[in-house]
Amino acid sequence: MADAGSTTPTASTNGDSTTTPSSPKVALITGITGQDGSYLTEFLLNKGYEVHGLIRRSSNFNTQRIDHIYVDPHNAHKARMKLHYADLSDASSLRRWLDTILPDEVYNLAAQSHVAVSFEIPDYTADVVATGALRLLEAVRSHIAASGRSHIRYYQAGSSEMFGSTPPPQSETTPFHPRSPYAASKCAAHWYTVNYREAYGIFACNGILFNHESPRRGENFVTRKITRAVGRIKIGLQSKLFLGNLQASRDWGFAGDYVEAMWLMLQQEKPDDYVVATEDSHTVEEFLEVAFGYVGLNWKDHVVIDKRYFRPTEVDNLKGDATKAKKVLGWKPKVNFEKLVKMMVDNDVEMAKKEKVLVDAGYIDAQQQP
Repeated sequence: MADAGSTTPTASTNGDSTTTPSSPKVALITGITGQDGSYLTEFLLNKGYEVHGLIRRSSNFNTQRIDHIYVDPHNAHKARMKLHYADLSDASSLRRWLDTILPDEVYNLAAQSHVAVSFEIPDYTADVVATGALRLLEAVRSHIAASGRSHIRYYQAGSSEMFGSTPPPQSETTPFHPRSPYAASKCAAHWYTVNYREAYGIFACNGILFNHESPRRGENFVTRKITRAVGRIKIGLQSKLFLGNLQASRDWGFAGDYVEAMWLMLQQEKPDDYVVATEDSHTVEEFLEVAFGYVGLNWKDHVVIDKRYFRPTEVDNLKGDATKAKKVLGWKPKVNFEKLVKMMVDNDVEMAKKEKVLVDAGYIDAQQQP
């Protein structure tokens, strides 16, 4: 397991990356332990980067998504990924690590990113998502002013949730109409980024990413909640799945594709903002049909609607217009909707099989699982 601290445990790609140049580019990633952070780390390491990640202190390790590239700190000379304790609520830690690491690129992926949860903890969500981005931008600005390292490039992770109730398709020029504390906070972070770009000349980009999923998605997000349930129902560990609004429509893509777009934004001559999307929208019900149908089940036999999962304000339809990203960045998604769903189901069926072994052996209780 990975940890961080004064001795800075580290990780590398275990020999799978391209050759590291004598003076590799250095990237700093907030939210490195998240879904996007893990895929971006792999991507950058394969590009020959030295990667530094900021992680929050926790009594339990939360580095599962990057443990496969972990290297024991005693072999630190082999490593090109390093972890450091910091927090977006702690401005001094952000500035300290910028001054220490001297990154060429900064990727702000950290957030309280669960929309429904943001209604329950709105103050915290705003502090981390909105003001946290401001703290990091200010740390970058002051670091540049003190060091003269004006070549630093900054990426801010936006969200399609910022468009909220604005009708699709949504592009870079579509007005925002956020429908949750999370979305409103992301709007603030977006405009802070634009302001620092215009006011201080910082190379700062906003990536307005539409929903992107993977087998590494958190299990309390609807897509992974569905595929986990499919695996467990297929193996006999679960019988019902409780969900909310099945008619919500989203533009779902693969997170592994989307991190390439993040990197491409910071390789351009001029900073700008980009929508990243598949331009293909599907409802939650359609997701259920593909996921359950893939393993020969009928979702209607297992799904129960629970009003507790409905949000105070719903976002009905998000569908991106990624024309600009395709034209300027040369980016396009490689994984389509059906392939994405099946990828996630395959992963979670295998996970359920492993759970079944432990349940049958009496080591865990099937009822205590999600």
